[in-house]
Amino acid sequence: MIRGRCKLIFNPAAGQGRAAGRLAEVEALLRARGVDYELHLTKAVGHATELAREAAREGFSTLASAGGDGTTNEVINGLMAAEARGERIPALGVFGVGRGNDFEFGSGLPKSLAESADLLAAGGSRLVDVGLVTGGDYPRGRYFGNGLGIGFDAIVGLAAARMRRVHGFMGYVVGALKTMVAYPEAPEVSVAFDTEVVRQGSHQISIMNGKRMGGAFYMAPAADIHDGFLDLCMAESLTRGEMIGLMLRYTKGTQASHPKVRTERSSRFELLAPAGGLVVHADGETICTDGTSIVAECRGSKLRLVCADEGAPVS
Repeated sequence: MIRGRCKLIFNPAAGQGRAAGRLAEVEALLRARGVDYELHLTKAVGHATELAREAAREGFSTLASAGGDGTTNEVINGLMAAEARGERIPALGVFGVGRGNDFEFGSGLPKSLAESADLLAAGGSRLVDVGLVTGGDYPRGRYFGNGLGIGFDAIVGLAAARMRRVHGFMGYVVGALKTMVAYPEAPEVSVAFDTEVVRQGSHQISIMNGKRMGGAFYMAPAADIHDGFLDLCMAESLTRGEMIGLMLRYTKGTQASHPKVRTERSSRFELLAPAGGLVVHADGETICTDGTSIVAECRGSKLRLVCADEGAPVS
């Protein structure tokens, strides 16, 4: 049984508002398992970050994030801000009631809300890595749980986020088609990691802590959220036809064998685009739309995640 109090941060706007209809279900599951929780509904973008920071000050032993990847991203940033102040931060549980739920997938968490409630009640947890990106609109850094999209997939993600009638996977498909029509030129970039520097025109780069983006694209199928590294997937300048073929490979996670794709693993990647042109998102949060440099780092074993893996109990 879980010890101490749990703060439930629920985003009713997640999943284009469909999450609101699942609030009663989540609460019933927690009550049935005897979880002592306190409900807080988010009211605006950024509110989950504020609530997460407060959870550490208020002494909660566990924080449960109920929303999509954007909500989880806000909560992680709030927890990391509290940790930077030297506060003891609560363990993080996740209820996926959003669209992609890619952080859950990459962390090996269950899809079922009932199973998520079981984990929260059981109280097991394990330390996991988080990523930190510095640059663009965030010179002091922005944490991410799942990954960075740079170039084509970031442009697609921004296009999908602007859609009002098409959502989820189909939103990314329509966004990809729109981006394919415009098809911006690949910026010239250099990527430095360990002792290597790669210079090339690149239409698409992903730097992943988790495995998947957009609910269906396996940008780093071998990534491990516990290993202390980030996984890079970097494509060269591509024709439209080559990009379509590569997107199909992403849905299967087989892109590593593509002749224009390079995959690497490191704890730190530095990207430079002297002429600009970097379009970057972190778990759907826009980092820059015409950037010249970013640095992505893995912060190993930074966050305690409620999960089924053997580890110290939540206390």
